[in-house]
Amino acid sequence: MVEDAALADEPYCYLTTKGRVTGEPRRIEIWFGLSGSTMYILAGDGAEANWVKNARKTPDVTIEIRGSAFAARARPVRDQAEAALAQRLLCDKYAEDEWAASSHSLLDWARAAHPMAFDLVS
Repeated sequence: MVEDAALADEPYCYLTTKGRVTGEPRRIEIWFGLSGSTMYILAGDGAEANWVKNARKTPDVTIEIRGSAFAARARPVRDQAEAALAQRLLCDKYAEDEWAASSHSLLDWARAAHPMAFDLVS
């Protein structure tokens, strides 16, 4: 499990999904928030993002943070309170980010993004 608070403070993680068409591994670098043993990632491109569609088809994924790999099971966030938690985690974490400080509104982006949860496997 990700117990180390320093890992939660890392600026990004690597998410590896299985391609829904090719079956090949697909790895992306992406922002994340962590609450206990659940990692939250927001898809700015919505539910149509390739990594979201891949994770929905094959929920068993790998997440890497600072060289440590964790097995996880993906699930869409359907509960409004959990979606708000995911948005808050990422907004709080990235409020000082250069992109967030630009003309974009981080809160607007988070609210429009599609939240996915990744329950880490021990």
